[in-house]
Amino acid sequence: MLRRREVLAGGALALAGLGSRRADAAGEVVVGVLYALSGPSAQNGLDARRAFETALEVINGNYDLDLSAAKGDGLEGLGGAKMRLVVADHQGDPQKGRAEAERLITQDKVAAIVGCYQSSVSATVSAVCERYGVPFVCADSSSPSLTRRGLKYIFRPAANDEMFSEAMFDFMDAQRKQGKTIGSIALFYEDTIYGIDSSNTQRKLAGERGYKITADVKYKTNSPSLTAEVQALKNADADVLLPTCYTNDAILLTKTMGELGYKPKAMIAQAAGFSEKATFDAVGAQLQGLISRASFSLDLAAKRPSIGVINEMFRKRADRDLNDNTSRQFTALLVLADALNRAGSTDGSRLRAALAATDIPGTRTIMPWKKVIFDAGGQNPDATPVLIQYLGTKFVTVFPEDVAVAPAKWPMNA
Repeated sequence: MLRRREVLAGGALALAGLGSRRADAAGEVVVGVLYALSGPSAQNGLDARRAFETALEVINGNYDLDLSAAKGDGLEGLGGAKMRLVVADHQGDPQKGRAEAERLITQDKVAAIVGCYQSSVSATVSAVCERYGVPFVCADSSSPSLTRRGLKYIFRPAANDEMFSEAMFDFMDAQRKQGKTIGSIALFYEDTIYGIDSSNTQRKLAGERGYKITADVKYKTNSPSLTAEVQALKNADADVLLPTCYTNDAILLTKTMGELGYKPKAMIAQAAGFSEKATFDAVGAQLQGLISRASFSLDLAAKRPSIGVINEMFRKRADRDLNDNTSRQFTALLVLADALNRAGSTDGSRLRAALAATDIPGTRTIMPWKKVIFDAGGQNPDATPVLIQYLGTKFVTVFPEDVAVAPAKWPMNA
C-alpha cells in the first residue's frame, strides 16, 4: 500500500509519495523523522513535527543565537547544504516502525533517523539503524535499556528514566528532610518497555531509600477502563502516587480518580502524558499541584534569551509552549546538525564518530543540562533533570534548588 509521507525542507511542508524523493539531491542532507502521525499518539506526532520544523528553520537559516548549528546558512560543514526531513508514521506500532525505518534507509537514503517517542518503537528502529550503519538519535524515548544493548549507532541526548527517577526520589528525600511525611509510594505503569523499565527503577530506588510500596499496579496501555486499577490505588492510600503513562491513559486515569473520589496526597509523574497540553486541557482542574520530572524548564528563559526566542518560534506553529517532549525533539535535531557539521559528511561511520565525539555546553542548548556528551552506550550522562509543578495554568520549576523558581506545594491537595 502506498503510504504518504510528510517532507519538510527549509521550514516548508509538502507531501510526497513513498520513495519519490532521494537523499542525494544536490545541496541537501536528508534526515528521517519517525513518529506516530495517526492512532492514539497522533497529537504527540503532530507536536513533534512542529518541534522539528522549528529546529529545521534554525538549522537552515542564520540566527544570532548561542545555539549549536544556529549561526550560518545551512550546514556549514557540508558547504551550506540544507537539511530536509522526511517524516514517516509508525502509528505507535514497533513493527510498523521497523518497516518505516527500512524504507527511510533503503528508499529515501536518509543520513540518520530521529525518533520515536514510544520506547518500544525506538527499540526496533534503533536495531534497524544498527544493521544498516545509520545513526539513530533517540530524541525522547526514555527507557534505560535502549542504550544498554551494545549498539554503536544509537545516541540519546536527553535523560533516561533511571536519571529521571533518581531526581524524583532526590526530591522526596529533600521533602522528608524538611519534615514532610513521605513513607509510602504507589507505582502505576503501562505494560510496554517504557512503563516496565520505569517501574523496575522506581522499585529499586524505593528499596534503597526506605520507601514502602503499598501498590504496584501494571495496566494495559490504551485500556478502555481503569476502574479496578484506580480502586486498588485508592485502597493503598500511599503518600505519593508515581504514574508512568502516555496521554490517553493519563486522561483516563485522572477522570477515573475523580469518579472514584481518589485524591492522592501527591503525584510525581514520569512526564509523557502528564506533560502534554491535551491532558491539561481535558483534566487540568484535577491536576493542580501535580509534579512531573522534566528535561526542560521554560523558567530558564529569564537567564537564557535563546529559550524565549525558540519558544515563540514554536508557539507560532503549535499554539502552545515547548514542553518536556518538544524541547527534547528540537534539541535532538540540533545535536545531529552539530555532528553533521563536524563530520563534513553523511557517511554513516563518519557521522557516528562525530556524534560520539559530541561535546556541547548546556548553555548552548535550550535545556537545563550540564552539557551534551555521550558515553560508550550512547547515553548523555549530563542531561540534568528538573522537577516542575502544575500550578494555575502552567508549570513552574520546583527542583533542584539551584534552578527552582518557587517552593513545591505539598501536599498537592492541601
